[in-house]
Amino acid sequence: MTTRPDIVVFDWGGVLLRICRSWQEGCAHAGLDVRAGVEDESLRARRQDASMRYQRGELNCDAFFAEVADATAGLYSAAEIAKLHDAWLIEEYPGASALMDDLLAVRTVTTGLLSNTNHRHWICQQPGNGRHFPTAGRVAHPHASHLLGHAKPDVEIYHAFEQATGFAGSQIIFFDDLAENIATARTLGWQAVQIDHTGDPPAQMRAALRDVGIDL
Repeated sequence: MTTRPDIVVFDWGGVLLRICRSWQEGCAHAGLDVRAGVEDESLRARRQDASMRYQRGELNCDAFFAEVADATAGLYSAAEIAKLHDAWLIEEYPGASALMDDLLAVRTVTTGLLSNTNHRHWICQQPGNGRHFPTAGRVAHPHASHLLGHAKPDVEIYHAFEQATGFAGSQIIFFDDLAENIATARTLGWQAVQIDHTGDPPAQMRAALRDVGIDL
């Protein structure tokens, strides 16, 4: 039997916010060219490792840009990596703000955010920080990987979220676009729903919420 949740928890990128999904897409949005050799597997592995440490708060922004530039074998400068990084966030999905409006009007549930992110992206939820993507900043319980010191899909970040919010297990319905993040959430009893970022995420979430008794 489906349990009506007490908190609706969103991932950010791929759920509320359209983001770049590849180096090529990021370069296109940043106005940079894709340079031969950047997709070398050993370089990609180094950049992925740096990204995970960055998302866990182990690197500050400038250190991350420098390390990723080094992991392009000098093909890109740290300034160019910063430009690509800032272009990674594209736009909120149409309907994301209206979904949040309707959900916040439901007094019997609260809202949360659990995102793998970093300081420079995180502050874009608030006005006065360059590009502004406000919908995620409206949730009652916002939590970011770089502040919690853990990142999805590791189970520790889910435990940290439960401890910080006081909600656990089936009290939580969680929306994320990555299968591995959904899988970990389900091991803890969360009602976890994978979102197809290529479709209409707000419509998918409305349908899933209706299925658990939250009809917006």
